[in-house]
Amino acid sequence: MQRVNLGEFEELVLLMVAILNGNAYGISVMEEIENQTERKINISAVHSALDRLESKGFLKSEVGGATTERGGRRKRFFRVTVAGSNTLNFIREQRNKLHEQIPGFDLGLNPYVSI
Repeated sequence: MQRVNLGEFEELVLLMVAILNGNAYGISVMEEIENQTERKINISAVHSALDRLESKGFLKSEVGGATTERGGRRKRFFRVTVAGSNTLNFIREQRNKLHEQIPGFDLGLNPYVSI
C-alpha cells in the first residue's frame, strides 16, 4: 500500500465515521469522539478533518434532506470509501506489528513500566 499520511485526529475521525456507519455528520462524529474518548473537541476541527479526509479520497459525502429541527438546513452525511477502509486496515496492521515487537507484550506484562 502506498504511504498513508493521517494524523492522530484524522484517524480518529475516520474511525468514528466507520463506526457511525451511515449516520456520520459533523455533530454525530464530534459527539461520538467525545463519548468514546472522553475528550472535548471543537466542531470546526471535526469539519476540517472531514473535509481533509474527503479530499484525500478516504470519505465520500452526500447531503441529506432538510429537517425542521435544523431550521430547514440539510445535513452532510459521510461514509468511508474503499480507500478509507483499506487505510484503516493498514494502520491497524502496522500498529499491531509494532506492538507485537515490544518485549513481554504477548505475555500480558506491562512493557511500558520499567522496574
